[in-house]
Amino acid sequence: MGTSLRALRALILLAGFYVLALAVLGVLTGAALAAWSRAPAAGAVTVTAVAVLLGLPVLRGVCTLGPGDGGPHGLAVTEAEQPELWRVVHSLAGRTGTRAPDALLLTEEVNASVHEHTRLLGLLPGRRRLHLGVPLLIGLSEAQLLSVIAHELGHYGNADTRLAGITLRGRDSVLRTVEGFRAPGRRGDRARSRPGRIVGRLLYGAVARPFQAYARFCLRATQSVGRQQELAADRVAARVAGRDATASALREIAVLDAVHDFYVDRYLGLGARAGLLPPRGEVVGGVRQLLGDPRLQADLAELRGEPPAGDRSPYDSHPPVAERIRLIEALPEHGPAAAPERPALALLRDAERVLVALEGVVLTPEARAMERVGWPDLTHRAVHTLADTGAQPLRTAMAASGLAPGSAAEDLTALLDAVDSGRLWLVAGHLPKSPEAARASGRAAREFLRPGLEEGARHLAELALVEASGARWEPSWAAGPRLRLPGERDVEEEVAAAVRAAVADAPDTGPLRALLAG
Repeated sequence: MGTSLRALRALILLAGFYVLALAVLGVLTGAALAAWSRAPAAGAVTVTAVAVLLGLPVLRGVCTLGPGDGGPHGLAVTEAEQPELWRVVHSLAGRTGTRAPDALLLTEEVNASVHEHTRLLGLLPGRRRLHLGVPLLIGLSEAQLLSVIAHELGHYGNADTRLAGITLRGRDSVLRTVEGFRAPGRRGDRARSRPGRIVGRLLYGAVARPFQAYARFCLRATQSVGRQQELAADRVAARVAGRDATASALREIAVLDAVHDFYVDRYLGLGARAGLLPPRGEVVGGVRQLLGDPRLQADLAELRGEPPAGDRSPYDSHPPVAERIRLIEALPEHGPAAAPERPALALLRDAERVLVALEGVVLTPEARAMERVGWPDLTHRAVHTLADTGAQPLRTAMAASGLAPGSAAEDLTALLDAVDSGRLWLVAGHLPKSPEAARASGRAAREFLRPGLEEGARHLAELALVEASGARWEPSWAAGPRLRLPGERDVEEEVAAAVRAAVADAPDTGPLRALLAG
């Protein structure tokens, strides 16, 4: 589809939203005026109040004209601060046939994007910003990073974003309106009676339904163009940065996504939940620990070989990664000659200082106030906090059943004594229960309680080993935190198996007692 046809479609979609909005507002206004001319005053007031309530989401969608905040926030770096990175950006802008961004911001995301603060619904250009995720600099080679930047700039070189402001304006307006119809119904539910809630939902549903249908239409109409634009930008990147670098960058970004999620969940987020942060520069830079772990390389190679197929939803603006790679690899290689591989992070001057400075931008004041500790201490203390919390329901149940509380090792011994004396399920009966578990009896009741009992006993056993045997949770980057005894003996699986034996129908406390004694 040519630029003129895309312009026509964008304008039609935007105009369609305003026509729909004005039609709905006209109906609501007409209903209110009719009520004042024909109904009693009390009824007219009620109808007017309902019309205003239903019209507010439409007015918000129509009247919010701002272009947004221009993308995620980040650490702005000038040409004087990062000359080599800026030199690359200027060079790629020239080769893709567009102007260079006015600002370059480093972010903590596994992503890169270009945002332009356009005016007049996208018809007039404005200030352009390149957002570049530092995890990409950490995980990609220089050639791969160049292909990523070339792809983002390629959208503008292809002239396919000149009308993005109009297209996105129509789409965002209708989606904002649909979201506005959801919120009031939730906010008012508790304040209204059940009949009032039903009537309110029916009214909101009746007015929201045309906007929901139009939203689906807009998404289908614009996302097909979005997919074509992505493929066109891929071709620009392959021409400018090289076919192989562009295809391998897509494979590597899929790997980085998975690794970064694992890092945030198993390490960074784990520490934050315990009020701990890693050393300065490691909040974003700590993902290097995972990428460099030799035990993870085989898994990473497998991920590279099997890029995600993606969702074939018609609302997804990006084609599946596997399809993009296939199309890129089918192109002729006419990019630059392959250069010696250099990590993209080498483009940064004083990268460690940049990683520290980035934390000052992306972390909240509350996060910046957290205690900083090394990775070994963060791992141990954070998991210890989780284990202590996880063991608490069982320790509370033990106290409720008459077992005197003590240290973790003493509580574990008391629990094993209760198992051997046949009182395990008496203790388990004091654990928190779901409504279904509370109604169950006999074996069914035990099966409801067993998962919580097993989890609590495992946490209690781990705490006892820490207390009595000097065990510690240590970072095992490829597998997450692991509980190890002095001498590097990993006891995660042993503890889990011993706990299962202790709470089985034919319980055996021997393995758990042996672990504690050892």
